[in-house]
Amino acid sequence: MEPWETREWFADVLDALNRHDLDDLRGFLQPDVRRAHLPAGADAWIEEYADLLHGFPDWQWKRIQLLVEDDRLAVHLRGGGTHTGVFAHIAATRRRVSIASFAMWRVEHGRIAEASGTDDAAQIRAAIG
Repeated sequence: MEPWETREWFADVLDALNRHDLDDLRGFLQPDVRRAHLPAGADAWIEEYADLLHGFPDWQWKRIQLLVEDDRLAVHLRGGGTHTGVFAHIAATRRRVSIASFAMWRVEHGRIAEASGTDDAAQIRAAIG
């Protein structure tokens, strides 16, 4: 993909995340996507995002910055929502959480093949625990 195509592609990924459309999100992931320090595979990614949405049904991401070079993206996002359901075995606290997320992705054939970055779940647990 050309850089402008990758930027449009990322806008589609962000849209799927913010619509909470797990089926659409799965289409942006390689089935065997590798994630640094996390379980590999699209199923694990989807399961973790579903857990986030269960705990934070109003969760939304906002793009702060996006850098594209060849098949790689550097992404800075701000995510937030209200803890109204169980997340990571923690009962609802009604706390509003806002986190900064930084990720590096390698895209292959329009799907994320590799991902690394901040531990968003740890930031969220710290904010509600």
